[in-house]
Amino acid sequence: MAGGCWLLLLLALGRAAPPAGMLYPRETPSRERKELGGLWSFRADFSPGRDAGFVQRWYRQPLRQTGPVIDMPVPASFNDITQDPSLENYIGWVWYEKEVLLPLRWLQEDFNTRVVLRFGSAHYYSIVWVNGVQVMEHEGGHLPFEADISSIVQSSPGTPCRITVALNNTLTPYTLPPGTIQYMNDKTKYPKNYFVQNIRFDFFNYAGIHRPVVLYTTPSVYIDDITVTTTSSDNVAMVQYQVSVVGSTLYSLSLSLRDQEGKVVATGDGPAGVLKVLNPNLWWPYLMHENPGYRYSLEVKMQAQVNGALLEDLYTLPVGIRTVHVTSTQFLINGKPFYFHGVNKHEDADIRGKGFDWPVVMKDFNLLRWLGANSFRTSHYPYAEEIMDLCDAYGIVVIDECPGVGIKIPESFGNKSLQHHLVVMEELIRRDKNRPSVVMWSVANEPASELPPAAYYFKTLIAHTKALDPSRPVTFVTDVNYALDLGAPYVDVICVNSYFSWYHDPGHLEVIPLQLTTQFENWHKTYQKPIIQSEYGADSIPGLHSDPPLMFSEEYQKALLREYHSVFDKKRKEYVIGELIWNFADFMTNQGTTRVLGNKKGIFTRQRQPKSAAFVLRERYWKIANESSCLPPIIKSHTLFLK
Repeated sequence: MAGGCWLLLLLALGRAAPPAGMLYPRETPSRERKELGGLWSFRADFSPGRDAGFVQRWYRQPLRQTGPVIDMPVPASFNDITQDPSLENYIGWVWYEKEVLLPLRWLQEDFNTRVVLRFGSAHYYSIVWVNGVQVMEHEGGHLPFEADISSIVQSSPGTPCRITVALNNTLTPYTLPPGTIQYMNDKTKYPKNYFVQNIRFDFFNYAGIHRPVVLYTTPSVYIDDITVTTTSSDNVAMVQYQVSVVGSTLYSLSLSLRDQEGKVVATGDGPAGVLKVLNPNLWWPYLMHENPGYRYSLEVKMQAQVNGALLEDLYTLPVGIRTVHVTSTQFLINGKPFYFHGVNKHEDADIRGKGFDWPVVMKDFNLLRWLGANSFRTSHYPYAEEIMDLCDAYGIVVIDECPGVGIKIPESFGNKSLQHHLVVMEELIRRDKNRPSVVMWSVANEPASELPPAAYYFKTLIAHTKALDPSRPVTFVTDVNYALDLGAPYVDVICVNSYFSWYHDPGHLEVIPLQLTTQFENWHKTYQKPIIQSEYGADSIPGLHSDPPLMFSEEYQKALLREYHSVFDKKRKEYVIGELIWNFADFMTNQGTTRVLGNKKGIFTRQRQPKSAAFVLRERYWKIANESSCLPPIIKSHTLFLK
C-alpha cells in the first residue's frame, strides 16, 4: 500500500504516530538497572463494582494503610499462589505496591540522569502511580511498557519510591484476546452481582505482573531506538542501521560492530548508514550449522553537550546476520531451505502460572534441544524478552505471534478491535524487530476468518504489519476450510491447524492419511504458498496405556503422531515446510467436562517429564536434522548438541 494511502487509513482509524523506542534495559557504562522482583503488597478489590480502590484512592497512600494486604511474588500470576478459591478465578481490579530506595546518584538533577520504570508485562490493563502520581496506563497483557519517572523521584531524594499498580484482567470483545462478561441475573440460581468471564481460547486466563519489573537509568540525552536489518551475498554482508536519539538535536553517534572475539569488523557514524562485513559469520538455526545462533555486538555511542557538560550514552545491541525468503514451496534462511520441526508452547507452569521463572525457562530450552526441535511458535501471545534472547543465542527459530486468539464473534472484527490490534502489532514489532530468531510474524490464531468482516480486517492488519517490517513474512494460523477463509489471500505462508481423529472422527486413526493429504492439496492448489502444519496432536494422560490404542492413552497419542508423520514425509518433498506439535507441555485451562486439570496434549507433562510421544518426536526430529544438515558426524548423532 502506498505511504499516503496508508497514512489516510491510520487517520481514519484514529491512529497516532508509532510510539518511541523500547530497547531492552541492558546495563552499560552509561546505564544502571535495579531489579524490583520479590514480594509486593497485594490486594484484590472484592467490592461489588470492583471500584473501591479508585473511589477510595488507594494509590494516594501506602496500600497497607487502606486495608489488609498480603505478600505476592513478582513476577508471577496471582491465581495459584494462595489457598483462596475466590482469587483463583478472580476477575476485576487487583492492586500491587512496592516501596524501593533509589541510589542517591540517580536523584541529583545536575547529573542529567533519567530514571525509567519498566514492566516486562502485566495482564491485562495496567495503571501505574509513583508516589501517588499517575505515570502510565497500558492495555495488553504480553508486552512491555515504561515511563520516565525522573521528575517525581528527583523531587524528594532520600525518601522511598512507592510504586502502585492497579491491574484488571477483564476481557471484552475488543481486547486481545477477546472475551465477554456474562451476568447471571437469575436470583434463584446465583448470588447477587454474580458474573463469569467467558473466553474463546483454551488456556487459563492467568493474571498478574508476569515479567520482570525494573528501574533503569539513562543520561537525559539518550539512545532511544535502534533498528537493524541485514543482507548477505557471497562473502559480504550489509548491516543497515537507524538510530534515534531523544533529548537534544545536537549530538554525535559512532558505531562499532564486534565479532564474538571482540574484534571490530566494521564502523560507522551518524543516525543511519550501512556497515559492510567481509566474510561474515551468519546466524544459523540450531542443527543447521555447527555454530548456530552467531551474533555480533553493535556498540552505539552517543555524545552530546548539555549546559556545558559532555553526556555519553552507550548501548550494545546483539545482531545476527541472516536473510529470510519465501517461495511458493520453500522457506529459505540464508538462501537454504529451512524445515520447521518444532513445537507450540505456553508460558505455563505449576504455582507460578504465566509468571517468568528462570529454572522453568532453562528446563524448557534443554528439553527443546534434547528433542532436536529447531523452532517454536509463541502460541498464543508474545513470550518474555529473556526467552527471546535465548532463542537468538541458541538458534531456535521463532514464529512470533501476537495475542490475537479467540477472535470469534463479528463484534471483534470492528474498527475498535482493529485499532487495538494495529497498536499491538506496533508494540510487538518495536520490541522484537532486531531479533534474528524471529523469522515470521503471526497476527492471529484460529480467528473466525470465514466471517465477512474478516477480509478487510486481515487485509488491513497484514498490510500494516508489512509496512512496519518489510523484512519478514506475515501469517496467521487458521482452522477454517480453505474455500471459506477470507484472510488467507493476504498471508505469505499458510499455517493450518487440524485435529483429525481427535476433534474430528475421534478414535478413527485410519482417516488421517486421506483427510490430511486432502487438506494440504486443497490449500496449495488454491494459494500456491508453502504450508506449515501449525498444530496437530492428541490428549494423553501420563501412565494411561491401551493396546489397541484408545483415546487419551499414551499409545493413541503416539499412533496419531505417526499417521500425521507419514503424510508430512511425502508432502515436505513438495510444499510443506514445517510441523509444530500441539503441545510442548501440558498446560492449565478453564475447568470443563473435557479438561482434567488442563489440556493434556503435551508431549511432556506440566512438570516437564516426557510421555512416550516425546521419544517418537525426538527420533523423528533428529532424523530430519541429520538428513538435511551439513553438520559434522559427531553432531549428527543422537547426542545432545549443547553450546
